[in-house]
Amino acid sequence: MPEPFAGLRPTPAQEDAPGADSESRYGRTGRAIDGETIGGPPDGATVPGRAGGRRAGSRRADAKAGRQAQADTRRAEGSRRGRGGGRASAGADGGTAPGGGRGLIENRFTFLALVLVALAALFGVAFVTRPAAVAAPAAVPGRVAVESVTAVCPDPGGARVSAVTPPGGQGTGRATVAEVSKNTVDPQGLDAAGDGRARAVLDRPGALWQQEVPAKAAPLQISGTGAMAAGLEAAQTSRVTDGAARGLASVRCAEPGASAWFVGPGPSTADVTLYLTNADAAQAVVTVLVYAGEGPVVGESGNGVVLKPGEHRAIRMRDLAPSPLIMAVEVRTISGRVAASARAALGAGKGVDWLPAAAAPAKSIVVPGIPGGGGLRELYVTAPGERDTVVRVKALTADGFYAMKNRETLDVPAGSTASLDLSTGIGGQPAAIVLSADVPIVAGVMATGTGSKQDVAFSAGAPPIDIGSVVADNRAGKKISSRLILSAPGAAGKVRVQTLPVKGAAPAPVEVDIPASRTKEVKLAAPGGRGDYSVVVLPLPGSGPVYGGRVLDERAPDGLYLTTQPLALARTSAVVPPIAESTDVVLPSASRS
Repeated sequence: MPEPFAGLRPTPAQEDAPGADSESRYGRTGRAIDGETIGGPPDGATVPGRAGGRRAGSRRADAKAGRQAQADTRRAEGSRRGRGGGRASAGADGGTAPGGGRGLIENRFTFLALVLVALAALFGVAFVTRPAAVAAPAAVPGRVAVESVTAVCPDPGGARVSAVTPPGGQGTGRATVAEVSKNTVDPQGLDAAGDGRARAVLDRPGALWQQEVPAKAAPLQISGTGAMAAGLEAAQTSRVTDGAARGLASVRCAEPGASAWFVGPGPSTADVTLYLTNADAAQAVVTVLVYAGEGPVVGESGNGVVLKPGEHRAIRMRDLAPSPLIMAVEVRTISGRVAASARAALGAGKGVDWLPAAAAPAKSIVVPGIPGGGGLRELYVTAPGERDTVVRVKALTADGFYAMKNRETLDVPAGSTASLDLSTGIGGQPAAIVLSADVPIVAGVMATGTGSKQDVAFSAGAPPIDIGSVVADNRAGKKISSRLILSAPGAAGKVRVQTLPVKGAAPAPVEVDIPASRTKEVKLAAPGGRGDYSVVVLPLPGSGPVYGGRVLDERAPDGLYLTTQPLALARTSAVVPPIAESTDVVLPSASRS
């Protein structure tokens, strides 16, 4: 950088000229810095000869000192400007003022602030223009086709066992029938049919298999795989004409599970026997709970049962609870699975039959398949929870819904079972009973036949047959009547009914319409007019929920033989819980944000 006042410096010639005065060398005027004059003599003064030269030299030194002070002043001002304005300033020595680095940092913060403002503006635009939120569909359980089915007929001795798989299965498969024992249970829980102990091997869907089983036989296990598994159904039916066991008794062979419910008369009025079978390869630990009219009952001998693989046991309920007039029985496994069934014998001349498995406790229950005609119709309701309830009772007949006079409600204390006589309320019509309560309940109905010797039949709460139902055993004969009692409590129902004979081709199916809020009775005819057969009931598209039961009776001189079976869901598919992708395990916070 050029020195201050460089343009006023004398030329070499002027410096060397003797006697040159200060005015000619530095000009006529000077500048005052800090009160001193630089560049010439004071106004009006003359510089003669050598004295003037000496004074000029002294003044030149003063001027040089003044220039140095001016430079220091400029550097100080530049430093002050750098601190105050954040701008670098060069001093006389070419250095950078300390405020320059701070200015760069502040410029970065300014740029970052501008970026944040731009991002906020973009987010605001996206928020305003975002599409409306679409709720994700609720996850619902799905159904998958079954690949294997096992059913256990609890006490087939002296009865006829029937088994059938509806037509339509894909691929190949087989079903085996064998007695349950430790030697017929393999690690997969299926019977070892290849060891020669199997009674029969079935491999044709749509073909009904039946066999009369000799007395004192062990429980039979029917196991199907592949095409023979989908819809595999089995039942045992006995017909005894005399003695304490007189009557027609049939039961759907039970599938092993973790829980089962039965509702009906208690040990004070009937000899009730509970049959438990462990057809799996693992030990089962079972708890039996009894809900009587007085409340929960615990037997003196305890209510826990341990069943080894392949073990079966018959338990008389009076050994657990001897006094109840009416009761509900819950079979619950702590570990493993069991097939549970229960039979009630009311005594000589009063009838015998199996108690069908009742639907699990729910606030709304439909008990279907109540036969028409004379005799007693008694309702049983259990509230297994800790709250009393008032159950609303309605009958659903061919004429529609109606509340029976003086039988509109039933009070059920917590943990107990109550009963209600519906004989005059139903008026002898085929019907279903529709119950509703504020707490979960379990329900069943007992129907008594007419004649000098009576027979009994039981129905219980059942689900709608939305995937179809199969009844393995139906009899044909001049004095035998087999019929379906179908009810549509809501929208109108429409089903297809197919019969499958023991021999010969199956006839064409028949479509049946059930008006909304009505019950309809459908009489069944044996294919070709003779022989026993199975029945398949399949709801058609657009049908409302349909509940049903199969009634089988036989006229005899001493009284009517009677048995019923609520229509259960066919074993064609299984419900699986919903599955959804989620990052909860890896990124729990991300899934909740």
